[in-house]
Order: sequence, then C-alpha cells, then structure tokens
Amino acid sequence: MLSQLWDLFIAFTRASNLGFGGGPAVIPLIQVEAVDKYHWITNEQFADALAVCNALPAPIAPKLGAYIGYLVAGWPGVLAALLGTIGPTFVAVIVLTNVLMKYSNSPGLKGALKGVRPVVVVLVAQTAVEMGFTSFPNLITWGIGAVTAVSLLWLKIHPAILIVLSMVFGLIVFY
Repeated sequence: MLSQLWDLFIAFTRASNLGFGGGPAVIPLIQVEAVDKYHWITNEQFADALAVCNALPAPIAPKLGAYIGYLVAGWPGVLAALLGTIGPTFVAVIVLTNVLMKYSNSPGLKGALKGVRPVVVVLVAQTAVEMGFTSFPNLITWGIGAVTAVSLLWLKIHPAILIVLSMVFGLIVFY
C-alpha cells in the first residue's frame, strides 16, 4: 500500500511539474504515468476519466489525480495524488517567487518558453489521437464528434452546453 501511495505521489509530481502550458499540457503526462508506466488504468478508462473531469469545475490535474488516486488506493490514494499534483508546485512558487519576478522578462526565459510550446502542442495532439481511437468506436460517436466540431467552430456554442447535451444524448442512445 505504501509503495502505491509513493508511486501516486511521484507520478503526479512528475506530471504536474513537467506540464508546461497548464492543464492541456499536463494531460498527456498524466496519461503516460497512469496508462503506460504504472498501468493503473487503460486508455479507454483514461478517456472516460478525462471526460468526467472536464465536466467538473476546477483545474484538470488535481481532478485527474483525485480520480486515479481513488481508483488505485482509495482515499489515501486521493491524498497522495493531490499532494503530488499541488504540493511541490506550491512550495516551488513560494520559494522561487522573487527569482521568477526578477527574470520574467528575460530573453533566455522567453526563448525557452517559445521552444517548449511546439512540444506541448504535439503532446496534446498525440493524446487526442490516442483517445480518438477508443472514443470513436462506431458511426454514432463519429457523428457526435462531427456535430461537436461544427458547433464549436462555426456555431460558437459554449463547450459546457455541448458536454451536457452529449451526456444526455449518450444516456438515451447508449444506456
């Protein structure tokens, strides 16, 4: 049990501290830890967890951490994953605030951030493609995806409305 809690803490510490770019950038890192490295859940379960966590308010990393932590080790797992997700970052921000303020306009820092952006985009795209293979098993799910894309891009419907409508539609069609 202790080794599972330690693994949860380390996995979420790694993912949250290497996720440059916020929520979307941390998703593939959490997927690598939870699915590929530790095999706590499958890609399909990760896609489901991501869908549920995206439907709830708050940042994505702590929600995924709590969800996966609970699956792995119950409430102690939730605590370990949450501490791994927010603890080291919290301490680093407190300790490094003066340094960050001093070098926030540094050309070196700006250059490093410009260099990491393409990597983040590719990681998010890779996660989307991998999740697509499990999220679109039939024509109905492809239809949901197409209607969602049109609704977001051209009709400018708010994502929250689309999430609720797709949940209701899924409940009716797939239940």
